[in-house]
Amino acid sequence: MTAEDAPNGEKAGLATTALAAMGVVFGDIGTSPLYTVKEVFGGHHPLPITADNVLGILSLVFWALTITVSLKYVVFIMRADNKGEGGIMALTALALRTANASPRVLWLMSALGIFGAALFYGDAVITPAMSVLSAVEGLEVATPLLKPYVLPITVAILVVLFVFQRHGTAAVGALFGPLMMFWFATLGGLGLWNVIQYPAVLAAINPCYAFAFIIEHRGLAFLALGSVVLAITGGEALYADMGHFGRRAIKWAWFAFVFPLLYLNYLGQGALILNDPKTIENPFFLMAPSAVLLIPLVVVATIATVIASQAVISGAFSLTSQAMQLGYCPRIQVNFTSEREKGQIYVPNINWLLLLAVIIVVLGFRSSSNLASAYGIAVTLTMMIDTILAFVVVRALWKWNWPRAALFLLFFVVVDFAFFAANVTKVFDGGWFPLALGLSVFVLLSTWKRGRQLLQERLRRDAMPLDAFLASISAEVPQRVEGTGVFLTAHPQGVPRAMLHNLNHNKVLHQRVVLLQVVNEDVPHVPESERVRVETLPAGFHRVFVRYGFKDDPHLPRAMQLCADQGLSFEMMETSFFLGRETVVRLPLATRPQMARWRQILFNWMFRNADTATAFFKIPPNRVVELGSQVEL
Repeated sequence: MTAEDAPNGEKAGLATTALAAMGVVFGDIGTSPLYTVKEVFGGHHPLPITADNVLGILSLVFWALTITVSLKYVVFIMRADNKGEGGIMALTALALRTANASPRVLWLMSALGIFGAALFYGDAVITPAMSVLSAVEGLEVATPLLKPYVLPITVAILVVLFVFQRHGTAAVGALFGPLMMFWFATLGGLGLWNVIQYPAVLAAINPCYAFAFIIEHRGLAFLALGSVVLAITGGEALYADMGHFGRRAIKWAWFAFVFPLLYLNYLGQGALILNDPKTIENPFFLMAPSAVLLIPLVVVATIATVIASQAVISGAFSLTSQAMQLGYCPRIQVNFTSEREKGQIYVPNINWLLLLAVIIVVLGFRSSSNLASAYGIAVTLTMMIDTILAFVVVRALWKWNWPRAALFLLFFVVVDFAFFAANVTKVFDGGWFPLALGLSVFVLLSTWKRGRQLLQERLRRDAMPLDAFLASISAEVPQRVEGTGVFLTAHPQGVPRAMLHNLNHNKVLHQRVVLLQVVNEDVPHVPESERVRVETLPAGFHRVFVRYGFKDDPHLPRAMQLCADQGLSFEMMETSFFLGRETVVRLPLATRPQMARWRQILFNWMFRNADTATAFFKIPPNRVVELGSQVEL
């Protein structure tokens, strides 16, 4: 059913959701006109300004938007949702459900997904720097006297943006949609004004101009693709933010409003530089029909880039939270800034690290043209990973036959690889930065995952079986004290070390003992009705399983209240939580390690600096007892 066929109430709801989506989903791709055309014809590999070249580039932009954004993401990949959620984490989770896949294949898919997620952090640094800097550079167009102030103003705006993160975006989020709608209307209006001056530019939609440009220039066309890709950066955000707004709202907003106005602006910039090649200095701002409108246009553009930056910063927070839930990241502080919206979170450590990196990038690259050399390579590599994982999904889960699935893979991978290969030429001009940042994050995530696996294996191997323990206390009953003792454990079939230490040192057990395991599922959310499961064991023991999705807020006291429906109620003031506090020590040098020494050192550092389970699971600190032990790894 299309939007036109829907009942009036449903259409109104769809329109409202689509409007809200504009403030989050389309910010990155919606600010691309600020720098894309400028970089193609005036960047490090400038093209001669001729009618054929301009029409060829505009044709490439149109078909890049059509193939990569419209067909690949909106039509195909957005159908691969994990219970309504999108993004590379959700796509990886779907791909890992492939039946009968070998452990090596599953490891490869997991590594691809995590590497793609790691590359997002490079994008989260480059996008705010590139977007805000390109907007503020409009001041140079208004008057060259303001050029010395571009960098200080850019840094000041970025500092305010990151400082504001701790307050959350709920208060101003309602404004984002209307503001971005006004931005897209401005894009379309500026484009239309200039297209009217040179209507022949509309012919660029014909793909023949793109093919003719590629055939005629070849080498230059290949380099130009590295700049054309700037027009589609942010396309992957449509899929990543699907869980907030739904596929229909994003699809409707893209095809009915965003795509036409966005491309109309590109056509307008092409018409402008054909009329006056000197405007290539900054074609976006020179599109303004009057110099009086320049400063207001700079203000509007800056607001749009701040909104685009906000979306990618929030995405970094969300990705970090998901990585923690899936076991790829140590526990760090996560603050929920809204009681109503689960997605409104703030991660202080990530926020300040991003701010530091963004300021270094702005001061290091100093102009949007220089930053364009660093922009694109991480995005194109992520898009290629998305295509590979989507191929696994359509083949293994959607049961497409081999010819159909191979055609899907070939068509999109050829396009993705062309853009990626063109951006490889930027590596030594700045493209190394997002790659190095992404690789560093990947090393951290993979090291933590591997280290935790080895640690849990060691604890499981050394643990006393629970059945044997229950039999032993039946034969020799220890002193039992009133109240409930809750022991967090990763393997409930064994006895937690904290329980053995408590028994050995204090010589007592509580009347009621609960072995509590937190299970992280590869789904976004676990319904409250399925949150907990209780098993009753002999001698006053219980096993409790608490399940969370990778976008849920882990709150153990709240989850434990749900146990009452299964016959196990808790009075928090009579409940003590016993947590194991392991200290990881390295194996002797003569012992062959299961991880490289440098990774062991890195894991130990991450382990020592991880947030406590008390804070992460929202356990009342005055009800917690920590018992330490050493584990060789």
